[in-house]
Amino acid sequence: MITLNLNGQDIDLDVDPDTPVLWVLRDHLNLTGTKYGCGIGQCGACTVLMNGQPVRSCAMPVSQAKSFRITTIEGLSEDSGHPVQQAWIEEDVPQCGYCQSGQILTAVALLNDKADPTDAEIDQAMTNICRCGTYQRIRKAVHLAARKRSET
Repeated sequence: MITLNLNGQDIDLDVDPDTPVLWVLRDHLNLTGTKYGCGIGQCGACTVLMNGQPVRSCAMPVSQAKSFRITTIEGLSEDSGHPVQQAWIEEDVPQCGYCQSGQILTAVALLNDKADPTDAEIDQAMTNICRCGTYQRIRKAVHLAARKRSET
């Protein structure tokens, strides 16, 4: 039995300790906002926050995640009201949308570390791959989210 702190709740799971966090989320908990992309931790579609830091969940066994507070896209807000989610909507960032939950969570972590990042800091932090190439809109949305957060 493994206990995870997921989206603010402790959840007991009877899963193989070597199961990647991604598959625990998707297959055992039906939290499908976190996506499978490459399976080797390179693309970032599977990004979740662990203690506020972006982590590629496809590459982390659930046994290593039990000491972290995990936040998925579903746990970011109940109504897409988080400033980063609102900025993503206002800047019309997604095209296909597949990578966007990982992109959003990575942006949240960036803004938690840097309240007003430069373009270079955004480019350095946002290492998730977007096959649609929406990087310019992602950068604009991060700047907008930074402004929104400073207004609250």
